[in-house]
Amino acid sequence: MSKVFPRVSMRRALQGATVGVVALGLLLWWLLPLGETPPSGTIVFSTGTPRGVYQEYGERLRTELAKDMPGLKVKLLNSAGSQENVERLATGKADFTVAAADAVATYELQHRAGADRLRGVARLYDDYVQLIVPRDSKVNSVADLRHKRVAIGLPDSGVRLIANRVLRAAGIDPRKDITPVAEGIDTGPDRLRHGQIDAFFWSGGLPTKGLGELAKKYAFKFVPIDGDLVTRLHAGGETARYYRATNMPESAYPSVQHGTAVPTISVSNLLMTRTDMDPRLTEWVTRTVIKSRDGIGAHVHSAQLVDLRTAIYTDPLPLQEGARRYYRSVKP
Repeated sequence: MSKVFPRVSMRRALQGATVGVVALGLLLWWLLPLGETPPSGTIVFSTGTPRGVYQEYGERLRTELAKDMPGLKVKLLNSAGSQENVERLATGKADFTVAAADAVATYELQHRAGADRLRGVARLYDDYVQLIVPRDSKVNSVADLRHKRVAIGLPDSGVRLIANRVLRAAGIDPRKDITPVAEGIDTGPDRLRHGQIDAFFWSGGLPTKGLGELAKKYAFKFVPIDGDLVTRLHAGGETARYYRATNMPESAYPSVQHGTAVPTISVSNLLMTRTDMDPRLTEWVTRTVIKSRDGIGAHVHSAQLVDLRTAIYTDPLPLQEGARRYYRSVKP
């Protein structure tokens, strides 16, 4: 009897090892095509402003791409934000970028150069519009910004695009009824802290590092953007359909919100490329984006929302051929 048990144990161990090898093989097939040489070369990725989510996401994604494609060099370019990113991509100054859907749709509706070449890779996460004022400010609504010094984002940013639309929906002319200031998330918090502006708009993933840092040294609050304002915003034209009424969860900035959600609007962010980008390279990039969600999300909280089931919805852009190949390969 003593000789039987070792044989049974050995057989079970071998069976278990075989199952493990098969499972590992299937996992590797999903993550990286077996026997396929990774793409190489150089690509340019247009990101965003320092202390913004686009920049941090781009840096983390570059690290993940280097693991899967050691021969691929990724150059990161800072930008003002979505509007500049779309223009760079469309005109060939960048190969991949992230931009908000409203900025993409606006570029297309204006029939600007290269708009017909833009293609989607993945829907990533949502940007939330955040309107920040000092904690003791008497500004409690967008309408209260009249005659105030308001940072509305850099000229080619997605913040500028959406801030102007929100202000107009509230009956405020951004050129006449406020003192507009061109500041982004990298400079706006310090300007507010030193009393040089009365409020500033930001549109980004939650939480944004620049606001988290501000919360540690300065008392501020968020001004709600309520449902009535969103309704008026939706009446503003075709691209307004990309704005959704939502609430900024109380967990975004706990020390500021104190358990209270803030009514606001959100818009989806898209990872994008062009029709002329190598489909094989785009397929590999798409795979890395999906499989690195948890790794990047550990540092960029909003990236945790990247999901295979929703990534394919890159409206207003059709999927690039390489991205389509990837999603088909993992379809159940």
